[in-house]
Amino acid sequence: MQVGIVGLPNVGKSTLFKALTKKQVDTANYPFCTIDPNVGVVAVPDERLEKLSAVSHSEKIIPATIEFVDIAGLVKNAHKGEGLGNQFLANIREVDAIVEVIRDFQDENVIHVEGSVNPERDKDIIHLELIMADLATVEKRIRSAEHEIKSGDKNALKLFGTLKIIKKTLEQGRLANEIGLTDEEKKSVKELGLLTLKPIIYVKNIDDALQSNTPDTLSPNTSDIISINAKLEAELADLPETELKEYLKELNITVTGLDKLITASYNILGLITFLTSGPKETRAWTIKRGAKAPEAAAVIHTDFEKGFIRAEVCNWQDFIKYDGDLGVKEKGLMRLEGKDYTIQDGDTIYFRVST
Repeated sequence: MQVGIVGLPNVGKSTLFKALTKKQVDTANYPFCTIDPNVGVVAVPDERLEKLSAVSHSEKIIPATIEFVDIAGLVKNAHKGEGLGNQFLANIREVDAIVEVIRDFQDENVIHVEGSVNPERDKDIIHLELIMADLATVEKRIRSAEHEIKSGDKNALKLFGTLKIIKKTLEQGRLANEIGLTDEEKKSVKELGLLTLKPIIYVKNIDDALQSNTPDTLSPNTSDIISINAKLEAELADLPETELKEYLKELNITVTGLDKLITASYNILGLITFLTSGPKETRAWTIKRGAKAPEAAAVIHTDFEKGFIRAEVCNWQDFIKYDGDLGVKEKGLMRLEGKDYTIQDGDTIYFRVST
């Protein structure tokens, strides 16, 4: 699962990416310094892991991860090929969700391609480019669906109805992810890779002056907004872990902006975590929300799904409170679950499988 970091040039995308991944990328002060998308794998913050590891005396801890992609900046008329438009659109089609970085900091040394700082305008520019690109894709698919309908294809008729709804929404200047399509409808248009159908998190890149009082809003109908001082977060990311914890404690900060963003990105992808813990390792495993027990077992090893017998499941807090699985069993809090069990976030699981 990948999350693409997008935005206009010089809004702080690469600075944010550097902070997220501690991976050195070119953050030079000119448009299009990021041409090839940089990819970084980031650990998902999870305080449960250390606590479980302490109980199990694990040799190592392995967190869940999420992949971020730093994509080249886009400019007005990108859908017509302006700037690196075509490359931008191709790269963003490959990701599963979008982090849209919007500049809300003042710095006369960092040029703005539109000449001034205006977060709402910048958001509208990006949205228009995504909408226009999707509109062209949808209109093309509608034309081919019409031919399929004439040949008697019933599935094409259903698809045609979904495409018309999406087209109308885009023509109204709205994103396709606002429609509320059913899972079946989303599946039918998945091959199109619609940009506006992807979930979006908005990041306002702020400066020190706005650090404490900036409202987390862009407009009344915009949600999932996180304010981050990317420059500060990049500096914090370079600190040793012990120094960072002391610094955050002094500032009375319990969760960094980066941790909020990573967690929000993980959640917006519809992912949850189940846990395993023992002497060798304590580990977080990633699955889609709604996954059944055999699907979760397959994440550990593909053969486990076929050989699944049952899952021994307890809540992670009970595992810690009663000093591991033996204590949980003594308290009668260990559950035996079968193939129809839906995994819950925070389940600590031991799978019984046949080999």
